Amino acid sequence: MKTASALLILLAPLCLTAQHGAASLTAGTATTAAPDSFVWQTDQFADVRILRYQVPGWDQLSVQQKQLAYCLNMAGLAGRDILWDQNHRHNLQVRRALERILSGYKGQRSGVDWDHFMTYAKQVFFSNGIHHHYGNDKHEPAFSRAYFEELLKGCGATLSEEVLRTMFDPAVDAKKVSLDAGKDLVQASAVNFYGPGVTQAEVEAFYAEREKRDDPARPLSHGLNSRLVRGADGRLQEQVYKVGGLYGAALAESVKWLEKAAAVAENPQQRKAIELLIQYYRTGDLRTWDDFNIAWVQDTACSVDFILGFVEVYNDPLGKRGSYESIVEVNDPEATRNMLAIQRNAQWFEDNSPLLPEHKKKNVVGITYRFINTAGEAGDAAPSTPIGVNLPNANWIRAAHGSKSVSLGNISEAYEKSAGSSTLEVFCHDQEEIDRARAYGALAGKLHTALHEVVGHASGQLEPGVGETDQTLKSYASTLEEGRADLVALYYLMDPKLVELGVMPSLEVGKAEYDAYLRNGLLVQLRRIKPGKDIEEAHMRNRMWVSAWVVEKGMKDGVVARVVRDGATYYDIRDHGKLRTLFGELLREVQRIKSQGDHAAGKALVETYGVKVDPAVHAEVLKRAERIRTAPYAGFIQPLMIPVTDPSGAIIDVKLEFPDDFVEQMLYYGAKHSFLPDVN
Repeated sequence: MKTASALLILLAPLCLTAQHGAASLTAGTATTAAPDSFVWQTDQFADVRILRYQVPGWDQLSVQQKQLAYCLNMAGLAGRDILWDQNHRHNLQVRRALERILSGYKGQRSGVDWDHFMTYAKQVFFSNGIHHHYGNDKHEPAFSRAYFEELLKGCGATLSEEVLRTMFDPAVDAKKVSLDAGKDLVQASAVNFYGPGVTQAEVEAFYAEREKRDDPARPLSHGLNSRLVRGADGRLQEQVYKVGGLYGAALAESVKWLEKAAAVAENPQQRKAIELLIQYYRTGDLRTWDDFNIAWVQDTACSVDFILGFVEVYNDPLGKRGSYESIVEVNDPEATRNMLAIQRNAQWFEDNSPLLPEHKKKNVVGITYRFINTAGEAGDAAPSTPIGVNLPNANWIRAAHGSKSVSLGNISEAYEKSAGSSTLEVFCHDQEEIDRARAYGALAGKLHTALHEVVGHASGQLEPGVGETDQTLKSYASTLEEGRADLVALYYLMDPKLVELGVMPSLEVGKAEYDAYLRNGLLVQLRRIKPGKDIEEAHMRNRMWVSAWVVEKGMKDGVVARVVRDGATYYDIRDHGKLRTLFGELLREVQRIKSQGDHAAGKALVETYGVKVDPAVHAEVLKRAERIRTAPYAGFIQPLMIPVTDPSGAIIDVKLEFPDDFVEQMLYYGAKHSFLPDVN
């Protein structure tokens, strides 16, 4: 292992001055704050709140560990353009036009149209593109095209007719990801994973042929690392993400920083994983991606860890292609220790689950669970971020080598510190439910996340002869898997075993989560949906179909009551214990669907319970939601990592600063972490 002084950093981070980039890039406008005076929320616009998070434990890291985190963060930021281009073919052009206007427009920066423009720019920055980050509908400018063209002219920028029409015509590329079962999902989706004219049937046939040649013991994640287009000969071909290939310039920059990270890795196993990731970026070889994931899972001793690459497939309507993301993590040993009992009892949870015997794992291996504090995020993990992650996604790696589960503790803390109680007051059935939520809701949410990631995603097994079920369950694979993990968490949150293990004080915690899950799945989350729209996002669908299924069954036996009071709908759980039984029954069926690759049953479950919204209930929810003071979505400004160097250029420390202006950070990233041309 090289010493810390061997690493030379040539680029010092800068920060933007005021007026959203109207002046110049300068250093040092970010601020630090004592914990008791820390400002958690800095902005709110449209349906979004902008938050900040702290990084507990950063000052306890060694210089070498801080160097590692810094280099990994720079490697992640290097690929930020990739996610923008993946989300839509014109996103980079739109973003750079917005950056030009915000940095160089000399005209009037006030008035109704300017305010509408600022809101639109923030929405696009937040979503990494022109479509909503969660709902997938295209953002609608509240200003005219003529006004926008004036802004472009005022800063010397131009956009083509095609790009402008895409921005302002609601009918063009209206949905980033369409999961409408009645449509060709590839052609109905604006996401940039497939070339013009490529159809769903062609994609499925293309990969079915490749999957036939797979080693059943080690099937590849076909499509994860490429864009599928029609070649000059009319045949489909993959444009592979790699140095020298698609997104090569950004990946080359990322490799530069990964090489620096490998030089200061905490241990040989971590260095091996980083070097395999470098090799993968250089070759695009999916076997190398699998080797990297195995090496990464086996590194369980590090204090600084990372998620980096083309990982989650939610943005592909067919669930194959990975979106670029980056998370740099600092282990929270105390919080991890408090929850270690869940990891240590993973086999007990599997043995005592309601699954059919043939669908239970006989030997749950290699689960590593940690509470971590996020230190930096990019790509599909920012500004909107998960609160828990379980990787890798390949079932065969999880079965043979295990998985890593993390709960993002400081992200959850920021949500808790910034949230009000108005949602409870509007949607809870009675004061008892409100009091239980206030007393136990935060812990219940953390336990749900831990059980979802650690036990849920690691549980169950496929039947012999059934391949990777993401291939057979197709567009329903993601929502079924997320619902399955939720059901595992829900089932065990009312189990006395958790009280016995000391991770929760009483079953009142489980009751609080049951209340919250149905309240959110059937009511609260509907405030995120536009009138007349179906639910299409995978997580929203799974919360809906899980909740709707158990409520339908529970209402027949008096387990759950639907109460309408003063024109408002509420759900009152009359017997939490019997509701647990229903969660268990649904879990058994969803695991059967996955274990057998039963596409027809999976489709029927999701389409029946998880897609359509009752328009009367929806209108009622939207009306009630007007009383809620906080926006339904939240995301984060990232901390700045500032390297401190000695006269030779060697890093002797890395300081954290916490910017408070979202737009300034977006402009800074555009100026300093952008490596792709407008059109690929």
